[in-house]
Amino acid sequence: MNRRSGRIRPNPFVGHPEQDTAERLTSRPDHALVGVIRMPEATISPVRSIVRRIIGALLALTASVLIVYFGRDGYRDAAGGELSLLDAFYYATVSLSTTGYGDITPISPHARLVNVLIITPLRVLFLIVLVGTTLEVLTERSRQAFKIQRWRSRVRDHVVVIGYGTKGRSAVRALLGDGADPSRIVVVDTDHTSLEAASSLGLVTVNGSGTRSDVLRVAGVQRARAIVVAPARDDTAVLVTLTARELAPKAQLVAAVREAENVHLLRQSGADSVVVSSETAGRLLGMATTTPSVVEMFEDLLTPDVGLAIAERDVEPNEVGGSPRHLADIVLGVVRGGQLYRVDAPEADAIEAGDRLLYVKKVSPADG
Repeated sequence: MNRRSGRIRPNPFVGHPEQDTAERLTSRPDHALVGVIRMPEATISPVRSIVRRIIGALLALTASVLIVYFGRDGYRDAAGGELSLLDAFYYATVSLSTTGYGDITPISPHARLVNVLIITPLRVLFLIVLVGTTLEVLTERSRQAFKIQRWRSRVRDHVVVIGYGTKGRSAVRALLGDGADPSRIVVVDTDHTSLEAASSLGLVTVNGSGTRSDVLRVAGVQRARAIVVAPARDDTAVLVTLTARELAPKAQLVAAVREAENVHLLRQSGADSVVVSSETAGRLLGMATTTPSVVEMFEDLLTPDVGLAIAERDVEPNEVGGSPRHLADIVLGVVRGGQLYRVDAPEADAIEAGDRLLYVKKVSPADG
């Protein structure tokens, strides 16, 4: 990119994503995508995890003590005498920990059978609790692989956000503010810190470059309802848009660019809507010097959490044929056949069946 003008220049060294010599993600089995795709997980505090393991160990120990104590007639103590409850605790402890001093041993066939069928599995369970950290990692990978397999087979009509910088985070906040399910938002990025932040919100994350078609396929772009292209560079945005549009010709594709002169490149690449971040921020900065209240109102309209927000809804049957200017809602425009008509346009004089209304709604803190 020309840093002085912001205009994108062709780069002869940038190849097509299909020419990537690395192993294609789409050819990997689901279990090999653990670390590439990360499914949201419910966080458990370290204290709770430790308490769970201690409780599991105590339950295994208690079960062993009861089994040995109630079957004490089948055991022999080298010191002589009948086994007490303390002896049962002692035997269960040294047995489960595999210490095995041999001073208390099962002598009857029944006691030995109980040791084989019950005490031995409890010993294994006890050891699993003791070395749970290593096994938990293995279990987590298996659980992630299963969740990835189920997610990839079921995901439809989701939203893919490519780039989780300032623009991508703001887009996700807006989606969540409108009531979107976090598990139906997929973030694609290469920065691990950004992916961790997205995962903490309950979002599905994919570690990879949005310019690669195999990464976008893993994110399910071909079945997505909408795609948000929000990388840091305009030239990257163009390449991502081209790749995403090729994979998802029917998805709603929205892209952000820094410079207005690159808007036509994004539209030619297949973007349905293009947002110019630098000029929009610049206009608000200029307006703030003379009419700061107008900027405050814009901030309110663009923040879906509380106050006023711009929304879209279907028309009611009793509204058909009427004027949008006479409704109780403050209507800004009418969407008809995918085309937006401002409320003062002649086409918006009368509401038709199937129209959608763009209006200003009041959002309470409970709704946000």
